[in-house]
Amino acid sequence: MSTIEGNFTSSSNLRIAIVVARFNDLITNKILSGCLDCLSRHGIDVSETSSQLDIAWVPGSFELPIVSQTLARKGTYDVVITLGAVIRGDTPHFDVVVSEVSKGIASVSRETGVPIIFGVLTTDTMQQALERAGIKNNLGWSYALQALEMGSLMKCMN
Repeated sequence: MSTIEGNFTSSSNLRIAIVVARFNDLITNKILSGCLDCLSRHGIDVSETSSQLDIAWVPGSFELPIVSQTLARKGTYDVVITLGAVIRGDTPHFDVVVSEVSKGIASVSRETGVPIIFGVLTTDTMQQALERAGIKNNLGWSYALQALEMGSLMKCMN
């Protein structure tokens, strides 16, 4: 029996794209910060001149799938991380956005064969979003770990 799994130590050769939603940027900037901190501590160059990392900004979470798809189709990225925050309001808009974003990101990953990390917070309140973006812990760190593991796993399988 062989075991195939990704790891966090051979990440220095990964090429990563991050797509970040500007809407709710109080949250998404904090998640991005946690994500970049994790990537940096695991050997990814996150400097302005990095050849390992690109960051694309989109207006809102609804636009994450199309930009992720464009980046994944380029064939230059081992993994794409999507970061967004959708906070429930008084209308059904939340349900529509969350549904389409999650289906869209999953579809892009299956279609392109590039792992797309779903880093979109879906919360009932701003307080819950803040807690997940750094008050209690920063889920950006977890999304980065998922990216490192999936990127290295896919390299092992190819």
